[in-house]
Amino acid sequence: MSLDLSSVPYTDLVAEMIRRLGDDPEREGMAKTPERVEKAMRFLTHGYRSSPEEVIGDALFAEQHHNMVLVKDIEMYSLCEHHLLPFFGKVHVAYIPNGQIMGLSKTARLVEVFSRRFQVQERLTEQIAQALWDIVSPQGVGVIIEAHHLCMMMRGVEKQNSVTITSAMRGAFLEDPATRDEFLRLSMASHRPLSR
Repeated sequence: MSLDLSSVPYTDLVAEMIRRLGDDPEREGMAKTPERVEKAMRFLTHGYRSSPEEVIGDALFAEQHHNMVLVKDIEMYSLCEHHLLPFFGKVHVAYIPNGQIMGLSKTARLVEVFSRRFQVQERLTEQIAQALWDIVSPQGVGVIIEAHHLCMMMRGVEKQNSVTITSAMRGAFLEDPATRDEFLRLSMASHRPLSR
């Protein structure tokens, strides 16, 4: 039997969780915690309320550039759907245009759409790649995510230095080994900062 909690205020649910975990949601330090948690969770999951089409909008431009465009080291923060604990890291996104390019900032916005949801890293990687493939219609797409997972670091096996790397390829990145190798080399290589 499932309970219908749709009419229960979110803050009441958070207060009950605090109680069940052994603390008092009405004590001074926690009196406003339910409201803060609701606000934080709505922000951390705002990807459910946006779409790739909305964030890219009309930022597609006709351009005869046929070489790789790579935006690397995009900061990413998400919540693991298994424990609702954060995972965070960097996303590297590349594509080879096929008559049109996308505004550079839209790459980071595309990452936000999917990372600000309950996620697993594997699906997140595929969703970013597929959205870029569908909307921009490029010759190829490559996405790599490097992330630390707090569900592995602060609980469970408690391994502090592990990094999870996932990739997703489409078109030329999947079919042409030289293109894939260039993408992997550029994404994974360390580089000197632009300014000193």
